[in-house]
Amino acid sequence: MVYHLRGRWKEVEEFERQELRAMTLEEHWQKLNAIVRFAISTGMNIERDESEIEVFARWAKLKAHYETG
Repeated sequence: MVYHLRGRWKEVEEFERQELRAMTLEEHWQKLNAIVRFAISTGMNIERDESEIEVFARWAKLKAHYETG
């Protein structure tokens, strides 16, 4: 079952990539602004971490966890 789910997620990921490639710059900005407006309107507490290394480390950890199942 895990094998099937990984394959399905890869299909979803490829579909999302195609959607992103097809979007215009304006559409990207509209999506980003919608996310920011949602965060502000719901009162989300967003702590800023300016360190790119920390961000890359978090993504690497998530990716490793996803790939190992």
